Amino acid sequence: MRPSLCYLNGAFVPLDEARVSVLDRGFIFGDGVYEVVPAYARRPFRLDAHLARLGRSLSTVGLGNPLDCNQWAALLGRLLTDNDPADQCIYMQVTRGVARRDHAFPPNTVPTVFAYSFPFPHVQAGLREKGASAVTLPDMRWLSAHVKSISLLGSVLARQASAEVGAQETILIRDGWLTEASSSNVWVVRHGQLLSPPMDHLKLEGVRVALMDELAASTGLAVRRRPVAEWELRCADEVLLTSATKEVLAVTLLDDRPVGAGLPGPVYAALYAAYQSIKRAELHTS
Repeated sequence: MRPSLCYLNGAFVPLDEARVSVLDRGFIFGDGVYEVVPAYARRPFRLDAHLARLGRSLSTVGLGNPLDCNQWAALLGRLLTDNDPADQCIYMQVTRGVARRDHAFPPNTVPTVFAYSFPFPHVQAGLREKGASAVTLPDMRWLSAHVKSISLLGSVLARQASAEVGAQETILIRDGWLTEASSSNVWVVRHGQLLSPPMDHLKLEGVRVALMDELAASTGLAVRRRPVAEWELRCADEVLLTSATKEVLAVTLLDDRPVGAGLPGPVYAALYAAYQSIKRAELHTS
């Protein structure tokens, strides 16, 4: 496999040679945003939606977008072409740049722009067949979770809690209501309906949220966007996770208790099949 290439501030360099200042505000404050774009057969999937979310995050934290859509697309194309394997994920990060340490925004800084690719972490076949396990925790993160911020300590601690007990994800509850998971959106299936908490400042709107509407429509499944109570999560017929790398994944064990029948259910099977169908169609025509 070829040495991994990355992009840093206008140049493509080997990943192990890339360097940023210790005074970069991303390092000092976590002052920046990021995006992750999945790519199959070296073709980015739903790139426009990912770039739109990156733009929203940048705008919310008062950062101008350092590149336009065509420049981002060209950058990603170079990384996907020059790195292996064919299925990759692109990580993109923009920070406020290098400045003397001060909490207030420094004037006239140049943003630090970084991107690299890594092999797509496909869900193992065994996990798809039996489903994932998850635990629940109170959602203790900051109140602007709709920003894809690099300040991820809250999510890191939440994910570590599930890793320590051999589970694949941590689902977060705030005041008795479902928000999301440490790095996924969460969907609850009850009585033949797909329930999803409405998007607000407490949740990151995953690109797959809009995609799930398409998948549900293609399978004839009703979607209801409304607050989802913790008890509904615990009494669910099925629980699903969506993210760039999980795509659609069934949760079959929640806090050591089976979800539904304890196996991936029919709604998961239909949505996952529809996801693969849409993915193949879009990549074939792109």
